[in-house]
Amino acid sequence: MSTDIKIKKGLNIKLKGGATHEISTANRSKTFAVNPSEFHGIVPKLAVKVGDKVKVGDAVFFSKSNEKIKFSSPVSGEVTEIVRGAKRKLLSIKISADDKDTYVDFGAKTPGKLAGPQIKELLLESGCWPMIKQRPYDVVANPSDSPKAIFISAYSTAPLAASHVVTLEGRKKQFQAGIDALSKLTEGKVHLSVGASESFFDNINGVELHKVTGKHPAGNVGVQIAKIDPINSGERVWVVHPQNVAAIGSLFLSGKYNPTKVIALAGSQVDGPQYYAVIQGSQISDIVAGKLKSGKNRIISGNPLTGTAVSLQGSLGFYDDLVCVIPEGDHHEFFGWMPFIGNHKFSMSRTFLSWLSPNKEYDLDTNLNGEERAFVITGEMERVFPMDIYPMQLLKATMIQDIEKMENLGIYEVAPEDFALIDFISTSKIEAQEIIREGLDLMIKEVG
Repeated sequence: MSTDIKIKKGLNIKLKGGATHEISTANRSKTFAVNPSEFHGIVPKLAVKVGDKVKVGDAVFFSKSNEKIKFSSPVSGEVTEIVRGAKRKLLSIKISADDKDTYVDFGAKTPGKLAGPQIKELLLESGCWPMIKQRPYDVVANPSDSPKAIFISAYSTAPLAASHVVTLEGRKKQFQAGIDALSKLTEGKVHLSVGASESFFDNINGVELHKVTGKHPAGNVGVQIAKIDPINSGERVWVVHPQNVAAIGSLFLSGKYNPTKVIALAGSQVDGPQYYAVIQGSQISDIVAGKLKSGKNRIISGNPLTGTAVSLQGSLGFYDDLVCVIPEGDHHEFFGWMPFIGNHKFSMSRTFLSWLSPNKEYDLDTNLNGEERAFVITGEMERVFPMDIYPMQLLKATMIQDIEKMENLGIYEVAPEDFALIDFISTSKIEAQEIIREGLDLMIKEVG
């Protein structure tokens, strides 16, 4: 039995370079990285030092505030470098990989025969716990909490997004085992949202299935939570990415931490975009080797709206299933502000001619096409924001750090990714995602 969710507000941004449904194995990196900065709100404490030997599943650092939350090595090998930044902030732990991995054996178990505390203990010990995130605040879940529900979004609407049907190919058994384990962590429901035309997930047991249609950000889990079971003050829900559900299932079926994932390498600057099986923490240079077109490129771990710009020496983000490459926007266009000039520009309004070709794909670069301007009421934010929230008012309340207004305007229901389209379409050129992230951090500090 499934329920339907229809999202009317939003905006689809069709970019050139979508990945074809072909999966290959990427080159194995010689060096892998675990980056504590990817886990927002976690103050890391090292569990290894340079020269230590580690196996797949060995903890390399843990949370200073809760030592039970461990972060594991994705490969076996030797810790070769610990990178620190200003004030000795821990930035990255680099591991020189062995030719063949050896694993910590946590013991295969059947999730259906275990109680919730036993499930939680194995997830914490193996390093799988960081795969579970919490709303509100969009941070790693607190194992001491009891969520009212768990949400999984298997519907992708972001530009160039990877298809979860492709990334989970051949792993339906692991996905089901992951669902069986997660269902023991909540007294509420496990909600699984999928595309209306997808049948891959129809026979998954233990979930409440939701068929979703609509424009981006219909695939954002925050939008789905708002439509299915909104978050009120004091409540917690947990969120898990579909591939991480399969990784959790793999842990129980095999007894081993599984850092392998399938990602899409896409974008107009990729020669032959497709899917690749990689290991978590792989170097970007090995993923894109020999696959980039000439020119100045912006490499992004994640999608173009919410991802992080990375260099060739950087590594794949822990929560990312997409590496996209688009042209760098480091040029100026003479009279580029004039309307109706050229057919290569995309606009939500009718400033340019993109509205005449709704299915056309565009080769967009990273140009901002303007600078920060007055933050005024235009009504454009509300056109792309499908949640029952006033986005401009929430942003303004957040900017002045008015906690009471932030609560009343729905700060508990949102995450930075929900404001990504506002970053894209806003004529004010504000950094809405950054403002919301700072607001959520303030709420953690003041409210908890």
